[in-house]
Amino acid sequence: MAQVRARNADAFESLYDAYHRLVYGIALRVLADVPAAEDVTQSVFMKLWSAPDLYRSGNFPAWIARVARNRALDVLRGRSLRSESELPESVPEVDSLEDVAFARIDAATVRGALARLPEEQRDPIELGFFGGITHEEIARRSGIPLGTIKTRIRSGLRKLRDALDGAVTA
Repeated sequence: MAQVRARNADAFESLYDAYHRLVYGIALRVLADVPAAEDVTQSVFMKLWSAPDLYRSGNFPAWIARVARNRALDVLRGRSLRSESELPESVPEVDSLEDVAFARIDAATVRGALARLPEEQRDPIELGFFGGITHEEIARRSGIPLGTIKTRIRSGLRKLRDALDGAVTA
C-alpha cells in the first residue's frame, strides 16, 4: 500500500490482481447482479486508487472485504429508495469473527466452506452477511428467537473460520 500511496501503478495492478475476485465475489453475493457487482468492484478499486490513505494499517484482505460489502449494501439501499422494496434499517452486527473469516477469503473456498455448514447456520450467515439483513430481521422472518439466531451465526462463523484456516494452511 505504501507503493500505491506513492502512485505506483504496478503496485496497484498487483493489488487488483490479488483481490479483484474477492471484491467481485462479495459484491455478486450481496447484489445477485453481475453488472452491479462489476460496478462495485470498479468503484472499490477506483476509490482505493484515488484515496489510498483510507487504508491505514491492519489486515488488508479483511479491510477490502468490508469496503466491498459496505459498497454493495450502499447499492442495495439505493435500489430500495427507488423501488420501495424491503431493506434492513441497520447493517448486521460486525465482530472479530467476521474479520477473521473475510481475512482469508477466496470466493471458491468460501462457497465450499459455506456449503458444508449446517443449513441452520448457513442460512442466517448468508442472509446477514451477504444479504444485508439484520439479526433481528432474520429472527422475525424465521420465527426463531434472536438469541438462537445469534448463536447459530457465531457457531457457523467459527466453523467457517476453522475451515478457512485449514484451507489457507493446506
